[in-house]
Amino acid sequence: MRFVRQFLAVLAAYAVGGVAINAVKDNDWLTLVVGLTAAALVLFVYGWVVRRTERRQALDVALEGAGAKFGWGTLIGAGMFSAVIVNLSTSGHYEVDGLGSVQGAIGLVGFMAGAAATEEVVYRGVLFRIVEEHLGTYLALALTGVVFGLSHLLNEDATLWGAVAIAIEAGFMLAAAYAATRNLWLTIGVHFGWNFAAGGVFSTVVSGNGSSEGLLDATMSGPKLLTGGDFGPEGSVYSVGFGALLTLVFLWLAHRRGHIVPFGSRRAARAGSAATLPR
Repeated sequence: MRFVRQFLAVLAAYAVGGVAINAVKDNDWLTLVVGLTAAALVLFVYGWVVRRTERRQALDVALEGAGAKFGWGTLIGAGMFSAVIVNLSTSGHYEVDGLGSVQGAIGLVGFMAGAAATEEVVYRGVLFRIVEEHLGTYLALALTGVVFGLSHLLNEDATLWGAVAIAIEAGFMLAAAYAATRNLWLTIGVHFGWNFAAGGVFSTVVSGNGSSEGLLDATMSGPKLLTGGDFGPEGSVYSVGFGALLTLVFLWLAHRRGHIVPFGSRRAARAGSAATLPR
C-alpha cells in the first residue's frame, strides 16, 4: 500500500503537470515556466507522500546541497551525450549547419526539467527504492531498468532496440546513480543534462519523439547502429556503451559506500538517515 499511495500521488502530480505543459507547448516562455513549476510540484508531492506514508523526511530530495548535486548531475548527463555527438561528428554522421533557435532551447529547459523530475521520482524515488527493499539492489536495478526501457515503446518512433538501449544506458545507469548517492537531485540532473543536450543543444531526436529545435541547426545521417535512426542517438551503440560504462562506475561507488542492498536482507534502503518521525 505504501508503494500504491506514493505512486498514485506522484502520478496525479505528473498528470496535472503534463496537461499544463501540453496546453502551452506552442509558447516557449510559458513552457519554461510551466515545466519548472511541474518539476517543483512533483518533487513537493513526493516529499509530502513519503512523510505521510513512511513517517520520515524524504532526504533524497532535501534542499540542502540540492543545487550542487543537480549541477554535477547535469554536467555528467550533458557530458555523456556530448561524447556521443563527438563520436558521431568525427565519423561524419553529425554535421552542424549553423545556429538554431535560442527561444526553442529555452522552452526545452522547462519541458526537459518537468520530464526529468517526474520520471526520476517515479522510477527511482518510488519504484526502484521500494523494490530494492524487497529484492536487493541488483534485481531492483534490472527490473526497473527494463520497465523504464519498455515505457519508451509508447513513443512516436519507438523501436524494440531503442527500448533495449534506453534500459541499458538510462534505466540501469540512473538506478546505479541513485544507489551510489541515495539522492534524486543528482539523478534528475543527469537525466535533464542528457535530454537537454540532445534536444536543446544538439537538436537531435529525443527517444523517438521527433527532432527538436535547439541551439544548433544540424543534420545526422548514417547507419542506424551508430546514429539510432528515427529513434535518435539514444539508439546508438555509442550511447549504450557510455551508459554501460557509467553504470559500472556508479555501482563501484555504491559498493565502496556500502549502499548495496543484498537480496533477501529486507533492509530499508532509504536515502541518507531514515529518521522516523514521531507519530
